[in-house]
Amino acid sequence: MSKINDLMARGTDLLGSDYAILCGAMSWVSERHLVSAISNAGGFGVIACGAMTPELLDAEIAGTKALAKRNFGVNLITMHPQLFELIEVCARHDVGHVVLAGGLPPKGSLEAIKASGAKVVCFAPTLALAKKLVRSGVDALVIEGMEAGGHIGPVSTSVLAQEILPALADEVPVFVAGGIGRGEAIAAYLEMGASGVQLGTRFVCATESIAHPNFKKAFLRASAREAVASVQIDPRLPVIPVRALKNAGTEAFTAKQREVANKLDAGAVDMAEAQLEIEHYWAGALRRAVIDGDVENGSLMAGQSVGMVSEEESAAAIVASLVQQAEAALHARG
Repeated sequence: MSKINDLMARGTDLLGSDYAILCGAMSWVSERHLVSAISNAGGFGVIACGAMTPELLDAEIAGTKALAKRNFGVNLITMHPQLFELIEVCARHDVGHVVLAGGLPPKGSLEAIKASGAKVVCFAPTLALAKKLVRSGVDALVIEGMEAGGHIGPVSTSVLAQEILPALADEVPVFVAGGIGRGEAIAAYLEMGASGVQLGTRFVCATESIAHPNFKKAFLRASAREAVASVQIDPRLPVIPVRALKNAGTEAFTAKQREVANKLDAGAVDMAEAQLEIEHYWAGALRRAVIDGDVENGSLMAGQSVGMVSEEESAAAIVASLVQQAEAALHARG
């Protein structure tokens, strides 16, 4: 057994893949074509449900099953108003792995997923929440640092790894995410106790990705410093920061925050409705960029590893390159 296979064993056993390399769930990008390509290449693709209705998720899972020869998972957002219906859709399709993101899972959701026989993977932004999730019975954790694209927390990947891996890596498989673009970083986190990793940005320019050519060009041209986090302008409206390439859409989000904050002040919406309006804004802005190719006004969600995306290549080539780099790094260390 190679060193990388040995260090990833718990992750690959859980996922049923050749390599414990998950593709981060990116709305509009992580759909049937990319997800199946990554899984078929030995990694683990994950459908991004995002704001999908149960009917849309049903069709997407069916489409992925028609293309995928290997296991794949589905990422669900905990704040989705139809979360339990989405869980039922996953159960009907015998989806083996459900990833929950976006906060503490609501009461009964973990039990509902496990009742179908699926494994539950949860995002944990802090050690305290990670411990709580482990006590709740999750099968694995993803710890994602602020270097990641899309919605982010306040702590860097390297710090989260140092806090959480020594405390919990022996209890459940832990996948590290955020800012990973090369195999050398994968090797380092595996040596620290991770069972695998998650990457999103690195897969956006895969040939199988349906992202618009304009969206891919923006990634190929960008440097790490161009992937910036959004700014919260009103403390009364808690908004999770989003990391994306700076463009006119970045300024538009500032204006959107002001608009929603004014509605909140006027009593036109409550806090939950305000936050959902912000989420719907991001879903629409991301679609404009990914699907329509409007890279000026849409949202170019990208992690800081975007500077390491230098060419369009197949998902299989990306997975193979990451594994080769990680294996070489592990052997070089003896």
